Amino acid sequence: MKTRNIIQLIKDDSGATAIEYGLIAALVSVAGITALTAMGGGLQTMFNAVATELTNAVAATP
Repeated sequence: MKTRNIIQLIKDDSGATAIEYGLIAALVSVAGITALTAMGGGLQTMFNAVATELTNAVAATP
């Protein structure tokens, strides 16, 4: 009886799908974080330029 339970436990693959989805979610998260980190400097530069232009436009308004 005990060996039958162990064999069934070894053959059971019901959790494999959940693990695969977890690995896919982790991979997508790492890719997203990497992309945002790579673009971070460029985005900061762009927003600083926009902020400067807006400040200059408001200061030039009579």
